[in-house]
Amino acid sequence: MRNLLILMFLGLSLPAIAYQEEAKERPNIILIMADDLGFETLGVNGSESYKTPHLNQLAKEGMNFTQCYSTPLCTPSRVQLMTGQYNSRNYIGFGLLDLKERTFGHYLKEAGYDNFIAGKWQLFGNKHQRELAGDRDGSLPSDAGLDNYCLWQVKQLGSRYKDPLLSTPSGDKIYEGKFGPDIFVDHIVDFIEKERDKPFFVYFPMALSHDPFVPTPDNEHFSSFEAKSKTNDPKYFGEMVGYMDKLLGKIFDTVHTSGNADNTLIIFIGDNGTDQDVVSLQNGNSIKGDKGNTTTAGTHVPMIATWKGKIKAGSVNNNLIDFTDFLPTLLEVAQLPKDQRVFSDGISFYPQLLGKRSAKRDWVFCHYAPNWGGFEHKRFIHDKSLKLYENGSIYKIDTDPMEMHPLESGQLTGNERKKITEFRTIMKEMNKQSKGI
Repeated sequence: MRNLLILMFLGLSLPAIAYQEEAKERPNIILIMADDLGFETLGVNGSESYKTPHLNQLAKEGMNFTQCYSTPLCTPSRVQLMTGQYNSRNYIGFGLLDLKERTFGHYLKEAGYDNFIAGKWQLFGNKHQRELAGDRDGSLPSDAGLDNYCLWQVKQLGSRYKDPLLSTPSGDKIYEGKFGPDIFVDHIVDFIEKERDKPFFVYFPMALSHDPFVPTPDNEHFSSFEAKSKTNDPKYFGEMVGYMDKLLGKIFDTVHTSGNADNTLIIFIGDNGTDQDVVSLQNGNSIKGDKGNTTTAGTHVPMIATWKGKIKAGSVNNNLIDFTDFLPTLLEVAQLPKDQRVFSDGISFYPQLLGKRSAKRDWVFCHYAPNWGGFEHKRFIHDKSLKLYENGSIYKIDTDPMEMHPLESGQLTGNERKKITEFRTIMKEMNKQSKGI
């Protein structure tokens, strides 16, 4: 059975010295992850509600992925993305990344990359979250191989938007009158423009477009807006999406003006579906966000990749991608020697970026137990059309994305029943592998 167990056993230590001579040949990597931004929100994906010209242009210059899937919630997605492992293996609780886990930050740092992270952290946890996880420690940025940073929600909360409380290696600071996302991007731009003799890795888990929904600096009322107010109005969501796109345009322009365009891979994704209070128009259809729930609207996210001269401009990729696939991809991009092995549940999509034939994912698996928000714990497997839950529920997600009509076996075609039988076998195997978290 293809892809029943997709495991790469790559080594736990990469000597940076071995890479120094090849440093200029290996590409820079920029991984951007928007917060609470579902597939339906980008113009390139048919959105009629929001203006995203820079992301639309990014897709024109590169590859637009139409079948990328996350978990339905922020922390589970972050843990899966950074470690390349399903949550059943290493998710210890909301707001936490197990201190013992190794991430793409560790591997790229050891491979000689100059790492920087800006945006939302949310992986150290507060006292209550650590107690719920059995007094297990979360991770600080430096614990995850990301020593250089400008982040919100490390050890303290505070505002992420106006008057933000942000953390850098120099300490915590409130930036009165400023807008957090502006500061993140200013730090990223400065980092990209630095002179260096080795490749860089930028990880940008954005604050936008998560609630609270508030005015941006492009709003005439921003200066009078009180950051401590309890404003959270979905009417500002479109404005926030537009401002997100504007800031990303600043990063994309910097890559070009700094002379890095020919040697920089840029990947943009969302971390989960859109907020449930937001309704968007996509190709004439109203799409209600379903963040936190396991429907397509909760897990289907945008994904765009560009790399001048490497990725064919204007290409579309309809293959399945899930968040375990990013770690092995980044390590292959960074030319990790094949005899160095790292554990991952994912399949590298690096060859797909270059238009080469390669292994492709036949299904997406999700273990969803966020231990936050009262969301129901679920496990499921799906491809582009069929979805099987651990409890036996079956849906045709291509025609019933909100999962309103569960199906009986008798309603399936012979090929569909065969596929569901395969999914059940995979589910049993995944249950065997689970650590029971």
